[in-house]
Amino acid sequence: MNDAELATARVRQLLDLTRRLTDRLAAETRAFEEGRPQDVAASLAETQEMANLYRRDSGHVKANPALLSGGLATDRMALIEATRAFDAVLSRHASAVEAARKISEGLVRAIAHEVAAARTPASAYAADGRAAQGDGRAVAFNRKA
Repeated sequence: MNDAELATARVRQLLDLTRRLTDRLAAETRAFEEGRPQDVAASLAETQEMANLYRRDSGHVKANPALLSGGLATDRMALIEATRAFDAVLSRHASAVEAARKISEGLVRAIAHEVAAARTPASAYAADGRAAQGDGRAVAFNRKA
């Protein structure tokens, strides 16, 4: 295989990976937006593997652009367009993931608040052995404050 054929094969391989990862992230984004994060969890490992491959391969190309320079111009242009589409989907995906994270954290806080409110308050004992009035929580006092 000569240099031009090798460069064309590299461009096409990266193009295919970019398109597949773009499609995957677009599907995950739709799942988040439609309130189906459990659909994303099922394929998380495969998405992570694809993202790692993309990161590695695109890093090699950034470090050595000559790897793709001998490829067909039409394939290189297709890769540029696919990368633009990937960047757009990646940005939307990041927003959807952040929104899902905020919702999850809010739910956890709300549940924790409800659990804390439902607990019977701890009772403290007075010096004479009877239950003290009040909520029984400890209070710290800092004279420097």
